[in-house]
This record gives sequence, structure tokens and C-alpha cells, in this order.
Amino acid sequence: MIRIPLRPLARILPARDRGQDTTAIEREHLALRHQQVQDRARRRGERRLLFMATLFFAGFALIGVRMAVMAASPPPEVTPWRGEQIDAFRADITDRAGRILATNLRTNALYAELRHMVDGERAAHELARIFPDLDADGLARRLTDPSTRFLWIRPRLSPEQVQAVHDIGEPGLLFGPRAMRLYPNGRLAAHILGGAGFGTQGVSAAEIVGTAGIEHRLNAELRDPAREGRPLALSLDLSVQAVVEEVLSGGMTMLNARAAAAVVMDAHSGEIVAMASMPDFDPNSRPALPAGTDPTYSPLFNHAVQGSYELGSVMKAFTVAQALERGLVGPQTMIDTRGPLRVSRFSITDYRSRGPRQSVADVFIYSSNIGTARLAQMIGAEEQRAFLQSFGLLEPSPVELAEARRVRPQFSERWTELSAMTISYGHGLTTSPVMLASAYAALVNGGTRVEPTLLRRPDPVPGERLISEQTSATMRALMRAVVAGGTASLAEVPGVLPGGKTGTADKPNPAGGYYSGRVRATFAGAFPMNDPRYVIVVMLDEPEDTTGPEPRRTAGWTAAPVTGEIVRRIAPLLGVRPQDGLDIEAALLTR
Repeated sequence: MIRIPLRPLARILPARDRGQDTTAIEREHLALRHQQVQDRARRRGERRLLFMATLFFAGFALIGVRMAVMAASPPPEVTPWRGEQIDAFRADITDRAGRILATNLRTNALYAELRHMVDGERAAHELARIFPDLDADGLARRLTDPSTRFLWIRPRLSPEQVQAVHDIGEPGLLFGPRAMRLYPNGRLAAHILGGAGFGTQGVSAAEIVGTAGIEHRLNAELRDPAREGRPLALSLDLSVQAVVEEVLSGGMTMLNARAAAAVVMDAHSGEIVAMASMPDFDPNSRPALPAGTDPTYSPLFNHAVQGSYELGSVMKAFTVAQALERGLVGPQTMIDTRGPLRVSRFSITDYRSRGPRQSVADVFIYSSNIGTARLAQMIGAEEQRAFLQSFGLLEPSPVELAEARRVRPQFSERWTELSAMTISYGHGLTTSPVMLASAYAALVNGGTRVEPTLLRRPDPVPGERLISEQTSATMRALMRAVVAGGTASLAEVPGVLPGGKTGTADKPNPAGGYYSGRVRATFAGAFPMNDPRYVIVVMLDEPEDTTGPEPRRTAGWTAAPVTGEIVRRIAPLLGVRPQDGLDIEAALLTR
């Protein structure tokens, strides 16, 4: 490129010599220089535009190729972002009618980040005013400790408490969202639900895990996201459960009992319609296990499932049923009931003697220990053990509670003739009220075994046949006679036709032998006895009726009237219509 000089001296000097004006020459020269500069700038701009165009074209071509590759490729598995990888899902629990027993409530946890804390000491004292159980001085030390960066303060707060903390105005106090477990019915069905608490916790989420009861036993199922919001339906009827708990609690108070339990079960499906244990607790604020005391008297102890007791004469039903089933006796067969009955160095006596001979029906109706022991001798020890095993009385309960599997029936491995005789009337073998209820269901439902369950069973499958329909019908007639005119007359409810058997068992002394004057009173039976739909078991620990001149502790005076009141109040709720009892009351006379 030829550069143009700043001034065209070669033209200016000759022009001056000739006396010409040089202004036009310089103006022309300046215009040429400007044109040269413009041409140079235009060429530079064209090169830059070409470069940028090439760069943009290459970029868009690369994006297009990438999009084409992605469109032709299978989509990758996408893992959604889940915060701190804490799954807070937990399904609701409902009764058989869909009424809520347990659900989740959105709340907040309170924590402190000390890097944002302005006045930790003031914040501590303000928090202690909102939460009186907090130690203000101890919290102040932690909130002002330079080595501390993060501090949990409360796992859950009410809306009112959240607002009160907000009003403190401390930027270092922060809230973490939580879903807490809520039991809207308070104490109702507390031992069944058990309770839940927080497991792994993060700032923005916390998992809910079951701590006891069905919440613990079915923890994995309740936490399964595949349920897609479907609640877990229990077999309980909330209305029936409320009545059972109210009557049982009142009976326990009136009879000065230390504890009590009750079970109402569908006689054909094994569904538990109601199950209560007293004393109870509120699962919304589950108490801690008491230290240094008998755990069986803790409110957390479920006497219906965890309690394994000698239940007394309610066991006579199985002895009589087995003797009838094997054809050894009939209801009117006479049994030698002279006493005392001596076996080895032991004596078996009756609470009240009714003569030297009684029919099998009277042995059962009026609860003769001697007569029942005679039947056990006729049956034999091994046969008796196999019979009770078939009814599930020698196995842990399969009911869906965390506490059930840890309780095993207690009995001697050497099942001797003496063992058979004492077990025949309820001593020497322990079982739980819920297993007694399922065994009684098989006695009255036509003779088929049922498994107790707390889950809804719309289509129950008939179980194994244990006794014949004829034996079951005879047992129903005998149980009805016990209530109509035997030891359980205080359990009578006109029109409902309850039937069953009372049992009064002396309480074993851990030091050996039995306590004097301390018993467990039990009623086990069903209603209505002409077509049993429901089985009921009521147990009272150390009851004492003080309305008479002397204290009365037998089940006929304690467990029977409590059972009668429960049946009277729940029968309408369960759709049991008034029945005509003449057919079943006459059935015993024809056998």
C-alpha cells in the first residue's frame, strides 16, 4: 500500500514559485488521505463481520448437531432432586369406615445458625419465655459459643409458637419445614396405633418412623410412596372402640382394678373391631418407659396383646369342647365331682360344691374345677396339648403389632397328667386376651380357625376346621346357659343373647405360689349366640367389688357386668337386632 504524505510538497513548492494559490492543492490532498483512511476502515470491518458470521454459523451448526443427536438418542433416567434425600411420606391410617386415626400435619422445627445470630443471650431468654421447659442460661451459653455453627432447638412448633419466635426478631433463629404425625382422636386406640417420631432429620425435611404398635410393625408399608396417598385401612370401628374404652375405663375405676383389657372380634374373619388396654396414653405425646417399676403397670403396656396370663375357668370351654368332639361325653353325661380331687401331693377343689355328681353341662355352667379335671383325665395330656395347639393358644399372636411377636405363651414342657388337669381349668398355661378371643371365635363360629388381624378383610377365607358344627352348636348353647342362669348372669343383655364363660385366676407370686386375694377376672364369649357375629373378651387385673358387705373379686361380679354394659352399648352400633333366644336356650335339652 502506497502511503500519501501529510502535505504534497512536490506540487505546493512549484505552485508557489509560479505565484499560484496552494489551498486547493492541500484540500485535494487532504480529501485523498481521508478516502484512504475510510477504505482501510471498511476493509477491516468487512473482515471482522466475516469472522463473526463464520463463528455464529459454526456455533449454531454445533447446537443443531447436538440437538439432532439428543433427539435420536433414548431419554436418560432422570432422578428428581429431593432436597436432602429425606423421604417424609407416610400414609394415613383410617378405621374400617375411612375415619382418620393417624395423619400428617405440616409444622416447623426451630434451629439456630450462629453466623447470623445478633444477640444470642437475648434470644435464649426470649425462647425460654416461649418454651418454659428450656434452660435459658444453658441455651444462652450454646448460642454464644464461637465454636458452634448450628444448633437444633425444638423438633416441632405450633403456629402460635412460630409467630412468637418470629416476634423475637432474631435473624439467627430459623425454621425447618416438617410433617409431624398427628392422632386427632387423642387417646383413642392408642395401644393399637402406638406412635411415631422423627428419624433422620435435615434442615428442610425429616423422616417419620413408627416407634410402637401398628405404626412400627407396618412402618415400611406406611412409608412406601407406591401407595400414592392411599390410606392404610384398619379393621377397627372408631365408634365401637370409643364405647369399649369408655366402659372399660369406668369399670376399672369402679372396681378398683390395676389394669384392664378388652377385645371385640369378628367371629368369622378374625377382624378386631375394637381392642383396648387400660391405663392408656396419648400417642401425640407418648410418655417414656418408667424406670425401676413393673413395666406391666406402665400406660405403654398393652394388656390385650403383651399380657400373657393364666386366665382361669375361661379355659374350661376348650376342655369341654374336646371331650364332646371326641365323643367321650355328651352334655347330660354325669361326672364325679366329689372333692377334693387329690393328684400326687396336690388337691383340686371347687369354689362352691354342687354335689357329688354333675352333668357335663352343669360342670361348665357352674364352673366345676373337679369336673373339668376329670374330663382332662379322660382326654389325655398329649391329646389336650395338640388340641390347644390347633387353636393357636400355644403360639405367639400373629396380630399386626410390634409388641405381639415378643410374647410367647408360658407352659411346662413336661405336659404331665397333672399339667393337663390344671390347664383344663386355666392354671399352668398363659395366653393373651387377643389369642383367647380368636380361639373362642373358632368355638362359636361353626368350628373353623380364625387368625386375629387389625387389617380390613373384606373377603375372609375360611380357616381350618377344628371342631364339628354340632360341637360348636353345643358350645354355643352351653355358653348361653352360663349367662342366662349361670356364673355370668350379670352379663345378660335382653334381646342380644350374649353367651360365654367367666374365669377367676389367682395371680402368681414371683417369689413362688400365688397371692392370696389378688386375682385376674376374665369373661370370654360371643353375641348373639343363636348366630354369633362377634366375640368379646374382657379382663380385669385385681378387681374388687366393694358394694356388698364383703369384697367380691370373682369374674361373675366384676368382668361379667362390665362385659354386659359393653355389649348393651355396642350391639346397636354393630347392627345386632333384638333376637329370640328360645331356640338356643332349648337346644341344650335336646342333646
